[in-house]
Amino acid sequence: MCLRCAGIGTCMPFYHLCPGLERSCTKRKMQRWTESLPTLKAILKDARRLMCPCYKYGLQRNRIHKKSILCEALQHNLPPFTPPPHTEDSVYPMPRVIFRMFDYTDDPEGPVMPGSHSVERFVIEENLHCIVKSHWKERKTCAAQLVSYPGKNKIPLNYHIVEVIFAELFQLPAPPHIDVMYTTLLIELCKLQPGSLPQVLAQATEMLYMRLDTMNTTCVDRFINWFSHHLSNFQFRWSWEDWSDCLTQDPESPKPKFVREVLEKCMRLSYHQRILDIVPPTFSTLCPANPTCIYKYGDESSNSLPGHSVALCLAVAFKSKATNDEIFSILKDVPNPNQDDDDDEGFSFNPLKIEVFVQTLLHLAAKSFSHSFSALAKFHEVFKTLAESDEGKLHVLRVMFEVWRNHPQMIAVLVDKMIRTQIVDCAAVANWIFSSELSRDFTRLFVWEILHSTIRKMSKHVLKIQKELEEAKEKLARQHKRRSDDDDRSSDRKDGALEEQIERLQEKVESAQSEQKNLFLVIFQRFIMILTEHLVRCETDGTSVLTPWYKNCIERLQQIFLQHHQIIQQYMVTLENLLFTAELDPHILAMFQQFCALQA
Repeated sequence: MCLRCAGIGTCMPFYHLCPGLERSCTKRKMQRWTESLPTLKAILKDARRLMCPCYKYGLQRNRIHKKSILCEALQHNLPPFTPPPHTEDSVYPMPRVIFRMFDYTDDPEGPVMPGSHSVERFVIEENLHCIVKSHWKERKTCAAQLVSYPGKNKIPLNYHIVEVIFAELFQLPAPPHIDVMYTTLLIELCKLQPGSLPQVLAQATEMLYMRLDTMNTTCVDRFINWFSHHLSNFQFRWSWEDWSDCLTQDPESPKPKFVREVLEKCMRLSYHQRILDIVPPTFSTLCPANPTCIYKYGDESSNSLPGHSVALCLAVAFKSKATNDEIFSILKDVPNPNQDDDDDEGFSFNPLKIEVFVQTLLHLAAKSFSHSFSALAKFHEVFKTLAESDEGKLHVLRVMFEVWRNHPQMIAVLVDKMIRTQIVDCAAVANWIFSSELSRDFTRLFVWEILHSTIRKMSKHVLKIQKELEEAKEKLARQHKRRSDDDDRSSDRKDGALEEQIERLQEKVESAQSEQKNLFLVIFQRFIMILTEHLVRCETDGTSVLTPWYKNCIERLQQIFLQHHQIIQQYMVTLENLLFTAELDPHILAMFQQFCALQA
C-alpha cells in the first residue's frame, strides 16, 4: 500500500501506516539468509521523508500527469472502512522480507542504482514484479516487457531484473510461480540482451555462491536446480577454477556440497563422461559417481554369499519370462536368517528372499527407467507378498538403494513407482530415509526431494478421496431434492446404494487422514531423535553444536513445516501433545514454536 502511494505521489496515508509498520518491525520474519537488515524500519524511515521526494529515476506519477482531468472530475466521499476482527479461522499472509543482492558499487560504470532502502528502489521492483505476474505464462512476452521498462536508461535495469527474479525464486515458503518458469525467463533474457545480461547473471551467481554459508537450505536447493538447468542450456560453460576454494573445505560445508549437487543435477541433464570433461581434474572428488547398477551376485567373489545359487536360478527364470508362481517356487527354498525354521508358506518377512529377488530383478532391468517399471509391474504380486510386513517394505527400499546407490535419479523414480503401485507405503519411505543405511547420504538433495514427493503424494491421495466424498454427498442431495419435487419413490433404491458408497468413502477418508497423520508423526519423531542424539553427543564431547550437519538438519525440519504448513496445521494439537512438549531441547522446540507463531 505504501509503495503504491509513493508511485502516485501521495503523502498523508504514510502517517496512518507508520504505527502498523512499527508493530511489524517487532515480529519474527522468515529469512532467506540468517543475517538480515531491519528493512521494515528502513521503509518506515523513507515513508516519513516522502513529503518532498526527489524522483530521479523516471518513475511515473499519475496524479501529477492527470491533474487537470482529476480537478474537473466528480468528487466522491468514501465511507469509513472498519477491518474485520480477528477470529480463530482468520488466515493471514506469510511474512516476507525484502530481497537485496546488489548496491550502487556493483555497477560503477552504468547509471547509479537507487539505495538499498530508498522508496524509489521499492517502486521499481514493484513494477517489475507486476510485469512478471502479468506475463509469467509467456516467457518471451515477459522478457520483452521487462527489458522495455520505461526509464531504463536512468537505472541499471539488468541488475534490477535479475534481483527481482531471484527474489521471487527464493521466496519462502514457495515462489509465486513454478521454479522452471524463472529458469526459462532468465534464458530468454540472456538471448534478448546477450551483450549485457549474462554478465550480470554471472555476477549474481558468484555473489550467491559467496553467501552460501548463511543461505537458507531451501533456497540453496532452488539455487542448485536453477544453476544446473541454466548451465545445460549454455553447454555447461562455467569458470569452475574460480570456485576452487571449495576443494580445501570440509566436504559437508555449503560450498563443496553445492558444487557436488550442481554437478549431479547436470549429469541428469547430460551424461557422466560429459560432466567429467567440463570440470578441471582437481574437481574430480566432487564429481558424481558413474551411475551404474551394483549387483552383489555378479562377480566371482560372490560365490560364497548366501543366496548366490538362488540368484542364478532367478536370473535364468527372469530371462525365460517365468510366471509369478515359478518365482515363488524358486524363492520358497531360500532359508530365513532370522529364524531356524521358516513358516509353512515361506513368505513371511525373510530379508534374504527380498535381497536375492530385488537385486537380481533390478540388475536385469537396469537398462532404462522403462525396463525397471516393466519389471515392477510384471512381478508386482511377488513384491506385495515379500513386502507384506513393515519390515519387508523397509528392506525392499534398502536393497533397492544398495543396487542403485550411485544413481540418485533412479532411486527417486523407483521409490515414486513403488509408492504408486503400493509396494511400499509413505511411512516406510520416511522410516527408510531416517535409517542408519542412509546416514552418509542424509544431507544430500535427492533424499529430501524423495521425502517431499512422498508427503505430496499422501496429501493428493487424501484430497482425492475427500473430493469423491463431497461429490457423492452432493449427488445424494440432488436426488433428495429431485424426489421431493417429483414425488418419485423409485429413487429410494438409488439413495440406498449412494448412502452405502458415502459410508465407504467416509471410512476411506478417515483411514487416509490417519495415515497422513502417522506419516508426519514418523517424520517429526525421527527428526527429534537424530537431533537429540547430536545435541547429547556434542554436549558429552564438549564440541560446538553448530556443525554443517546440524544446520542442514534443523533447516530441513523448518522446511517440512513451511512447505506443508497447511496440512500440518490440522495436526498441531497432536504434535504439541505427543512430540513437541516442554521437555524437548530448546533448539528443536524453537522450530515448532516459530511455526506456531506464523499463525498467531
